[in-house]
This record gives sequence, structure tokens and C-alpha cells, in this order.
Amino acid sequence: MEEQVSERMVIRASPATCFQILTDFERYPEWAADIKAVSVDQRDADGRPTEVTFRAAAFGRSTSYTLHYDYSGAPSKLSWEQVSGDVTRKLDGSYEISPSDDGSADVTYHLVVDLKVPLPVFVKRRAEGRITHSALKELKERAER
Repeated sequence: MEEQVSERMVIRASPATCFQILTDFERYPEWAADIKAVSVDQRDADGRPTEVTFRAAAFGRSTSYTLHYDYSGAPSKLSWEQVSGDVTRKLDGSYEISPSDDGSADVTYHLVVDLKVPLPVFVKRRAEGRITHSALKELKERAER
């Protein structure tokens, strides 16, 4: 069963800084606690990563998944769809980044998750909320440094 979760956070950094951090996938293990390894598998004509494989700690175990990134909304939106995953059927989402009145970034993270293994709804919802909250909190810490 797939569900969408969203969370929004204001980050005291420019939208351009947030977008740059979000698209520098090889550095995710430096600041995203659950990401253990990243490999860029494909790039577009502009050199931007379009297919990226992650190894992460999720749902109480190690998991691997490959995402395909879409830059058509850049730099105000970065979206992705899962290409493959060992625990997830779907791990699709986006970051929407817009400037606040004071020049900060207003970032909204949308995530749609569908697991291959059934979990009780409350466990799944807690995990989804943790993913979006942690991702935004860690992005905020990295961008505001």
C-alpha cells in the first residue's frame, strides 16, 4: 500500500545553496546519517547525476535502491522515481525549493513509499515521517553551516 507524506521546513540559506547540496549526491554520507554509500551510475549531457544508487539504513536494516532524477523543474524542484530497490517497490519524491521573503529557502519534501514487505500501518507511517523529518533537518544543518 503506497502513501504520500510531506514535510516543510524553512532553511536559513539560499535556495541555490539547498539545491546544490541536494544534487551533490556523492557527499550525502557526510551529512545524511542514514546514507551509508552512494554511487552515481549515469549522468546527463550537462554532467548532472540522473541515476544514483544508495545504500542506506532503513526500516531497521540495510537497504539498497536506485533512483532516477528529473531536473526539468530545476532549480526550484528536484524530483525522482525509484528504478530498483530491495525493500521498496516505490520510493518516489521531490524537493520543492522556493525563496522566503528574507532570502531563506522554503523547502518541502514529498515522498511516496510502497514497501515489498508488509508492515503495520503505524510502523510504516512512523518510518516515513522519520525519513522526511530527518532529511530536512540534516539538510538544514548542512546548509546553515
